[in-house]
Amino acid sequence: MNDAPKLRRGWTTGACATAAAKAALAGLWGGAVPREVEIVLPRGERPVFAVAEGRIGDGWAEAAVIKDAGDDPDVTHGATIVVRVAASDGGVVFRAGEGVGTVTKPGLPIAVGEPAINPVPRAMLDEVVAEAAAQYGQRPDIEITVSVPGGAVLAAKTWNPRLGIEGGLSILGTTGIVRPFSCAAWIASIHRGIDVAAASGLTHVAGCTGATSERVVQALHGLPDHAMLDMGDFAGGMLKYLRRHPIARVTIGGGVGKLAKLGQGAMDLHSGRSQADFARLSDWAGTDLTDCNTVLEAVTRVPALAEKVGTEARRAALGIIDAEVDVVVIDRAGDVMAHAR
Repeated sequence: MNDAPKLRRGWTTGACATAAAKAALAGLWGGAVPREVEIVLPRGERPVFAVAEGRIGDGWAEAAVIKDAGDDPDVTHGATIVVRVAASDGGVVFRAGEGVGTVTKPGLPIAVGEPAINPVPRAMLDEVVAEAAAQYGQRPDIEITVSVPGGAVLAAKTWNPRLGIEGGLSILGTTGIVRPFSCAAWIASIHRGIDVAAASGLTHVAGCTGATSERVVQALHGLPDHAMLDMGDFAGGMLKYLRRHPIARVTIGGGVGKLAKLGQGAMDLHSGRSQADFARLSDWAGTDLTDCNTVLEAVTRVPALAEKVGTEARRAALGIIDAEVDVVVIDRAGDVMAHAR
């Protein structure tokens, strides 16, 4: 029986912005900002959001919702999502307020120069404007300014700077729901990184398992920041997307343990989801290593094994993508143990 507590889900920035917009529209057209609002998520769920604050001015109104990411370690958990609404010259117009980024590189689903408010949140906001306009007998011509106070500082902890989103956070979400410890958001960010690199004309990208290997690989090849993909443990997520959206040259970098698992066919390199096969390592090394506790211990015993790990990891990658591939194997100090190419 599993006695582990059920993890609590939360709400995306897009869902919070939609709730804040609905409350602000009630203030603009109805004369009062409500204390809570119900919105409809893309899959039909109808959560209720508390409105943290609301203000009404001359021709505008705004409302704020505090983001609750549930039990997910989201950098925006607890952030205040503020939406101000005012009349536009026609249709729904989106603006980036304080702490919300602007797209500066092609390859993302939002055009260069636009606020970093993703397509699904935009559609949700369009819908609440249409509903409120019908309810209050108004034209759906609204300028929506989304702000996240302190968002520029939070954005430095995300992939936004690398993706060319400057000045703050993105307003995200495809379902409106944050599922705790979901891998989907990470993999989606890898995909967007590939899109941006391709749209920028790059012919060489690199995916690494962590910050140390990324630093080593970037220096080794002299790659710009937007060529570096935050692969982490999701080698499969990166390689399968590169198979469909090819880039001519791909470097993979990481520690010997994770790359050994890649060489043995694992696509998710997380320690909780894949393990190194020491019998296969023994075959690679030509000696019994089954008594080793870690791959690093095995390589310490047989240093030439590091090169074999790199070769096998490269072979695994070439089984998925058609590109020029090299693999950089590093130790914990950041020294290169092997470079398979």
